[in-house]
Amino acid sequence: MGLVTNAVSESQWPGWLGWLQQHGWFSFAVLGGAMVGLAVLLAALSESGAPERSAAPTPQPEEGAVPPGAALVLRSLPRDTTAFTDRTAELEALVRSVSNSQEAGEALPVHVIDGMPGVGKTTFAVHAGHVLSERFPDGQLFVNLNGHTAGRPPVQATEALASLLAATGVPAQRIPAGDDLGAVTEARAAMWRSQLANKKALLILDNAASYRQLEPLLPGGSDCLVLVTSRKRLAAYEEVVLPVEALPAEHAVDLFVRLSGRSAESLDRSVLEQLVELCGYLPLGVSLLAARLRHHRSWSAEDLRARLVAAGDRLGELRAGERAVAATFSLSYQDLSPERQHFFRCLGLYPGAELDAFCGAALGSVSVAAAREALDTLYDAHLIEEHPGSRFRLHDLLRDYARGLAGEGGSMTPVDAVQRVCSYYLAALAVANRHIARSGASTPNPPDDAAQVETPPIDSRTAALGWLEDERANVLACIRRANDLALHELVIHMAAAMAPFLRQAGPWDQAVGLHRTATEAARHTGDRRALANALAELGVVRRFMAAYREAIEALNEAVTEYEAVG
Repeated sequence: MGLVTNAVSESQWPGWLGWLQQHGWFSFAVLGGAMVGLAVLLAALSESGAPERSAAPTPQPEEGAVPPGAALVLRSLPRDTTAFTDRTAELEALVRSVSNSQEAGEALPVHVIDGMPGVGKTTFAVHAGHVLSERFPDGQLFVNLNGHTAGRPPVQATEALASLLAATGVPAQRIPAGDDLGAVTEARAAMWRSQLANKKALLILDNAASYRQLEPLLPGGSDCLVLVTSRKRLAAYEEVVLPVEALPAEHAVDLFVRLSGRSAESLDRSVLEQLVELCGYLPLGVSLLAARLRHHRSWSAEDLRARLVAAGDRLGELRAGERAVAATFSLSYQDLSPERQHFFRCLGLYPGAELDAFCGAALGSVSVAAAREALDTLYDAHLIEEHPGSRFRLHDLLRDYARGLAGEGGSMTPVDAVQRVCSYYLAALAVANRHIARSGASTPNPPDDAAQVETPPIDSRTAALGWLEDERANVLACIRRANDLALHELVIHMAAAMAPFLRQAGPWDQAVGLHRTATEAARHTGDRRALANALAELGVVRRFMAAYREAIEALNEAVTEYEAVG
């Protein structure tokens, strides 16, 4: 505006400026256009040069940080089992309770399925979930809370909430995080209730340790159904309790006949009644016994009974109920080949909850093809359970049994097991990181023996993020176990390998815990470069969380360590 103002003044401008004074408005328009063009040019130059200015991460996560396939995760029930037997009364009671509440327009109460180990609580809950799934079209989710899982601590509510929020598509940067565990849990619970507001969803909370553990996970809406399984009786006034008892004798016999592959006429029913009584009428034990008879066509029911009695006698120091179940385990285990027995013992030392053939191959030190055959054999013998995606897990009772055998056999120690699976995960993480790391960003080098490790096909960013999300809990469990065993070098390498994923996908308080563990491990080893790297990662994540004072402290200490090592 100064040009236009001066153009109307009475004084005359010298030289070519006089022309500008005579044509002020035209000159103003030309000059304005030139300034706009210059601004556009400068902006373009700034954008093209941006990557070279700084390689430091920004306070926001990268694009694509939202876990892939969130809609698919909302259908996460394990597959229904063909071994489900007559629980008509319990199932009818559950369906009737749900129908009555829905027809009356009332809030659906929490339904707690309790009972002793091996009685079939999870099988019943999953079967009921499939039966009721059409009533809850907005999603059916399954969460194992590890309330009574050997070698693994119960899942904290705040961790479960982070997984559930991610499953419903909440980006990492929106999931509440912080150092105040109570406040974070409350904030995540509120967000979780908001996510399920006005939705009809079904949530199975399996293997709960206490009502306190599961309470923050309960949806706030009236149209969501929650099924809880627990060995304990969880007291709360709004619950509907569905106790699952051992099978009636006739139902146990029917289940045995169906799974044995024999006709009822070819079996002595009185012997069958003794068999199911010896294994406490528990579906788990009945399934194992029937599988033995199916795999030994030359055996009679009496042959099986004699073997079971002998196995029970060898376990005489156990209580009657424990002896009955352990005897069925022993009989199934003895029926395996030496190679399969070794593989089963290895599974008892696996720190994670479930595994696939690739992880099984590393654990058993065999090829993936051999691991797949071993897993199929154990599945046929009802010693492991199959979950979607060709993933397998041990029932908690069988995990205890396998761990005990591994401790007695001495063929592989817990340290051996953790080292094997961590070597596999490091190799697989190196492949995944190549697809998710930012262009030009450095990633941890794969282990020296990575070329000998068979890894799953991870050929895209989507595949990498999907695999990482599937394996997140298992990798973190391996890191915790390595830390317990003072395998500090493994902890350092595993934390560094998980850093790119956690930086993008969160939750960031989980990343903070991981990098704190890595810093302590680095202090134990005296590796100052590893300490600097862990502190730098900790500072970056703290910056994402807007915890700037803690971020500055971690980054300043990282700089000090980097300067010390040159």
